Amino acid sequence: MILYCEKCQFTFEGKQCPSCGRKKVREPLPDDLCFLCEKQITWGEMLQETLKNNGIPVIIKKRMGIGMALKVGPLLERVKIYVPFSCLQDSRIIANELFSEADEGD
Repeated sequence: MILYCEKCQFTFEGKQCPSCGRKKVREPLPDDLCFLCEKQITWGEMLQETLKNNGIPVIIKKRMGIGMALKVGPLLERVKIYVPFSCLQDSRIIANELFSEADEGD
């Protein structure tokens, strides 16, 4: 059974969140925002655009924030990508296809 941690926005199998260890978890609802992946900002924006083009709502959260990104360089910024649970499987397929093709081009 797939469960959901409201704190981490992770879906997982098991009895507790693999990220924070929280045991107060529940079954995911269709509109729950779920963590898809974390990428460097350029790749994250590309994935965001691809998901939107496929009709999938997506939210990106920057890890460092604008101040820190300006100090260390915006290309070092990483983003976390979230999608609704109802779109999570399709989003994983798209992300896997997108990044397996990108890896092959290197």
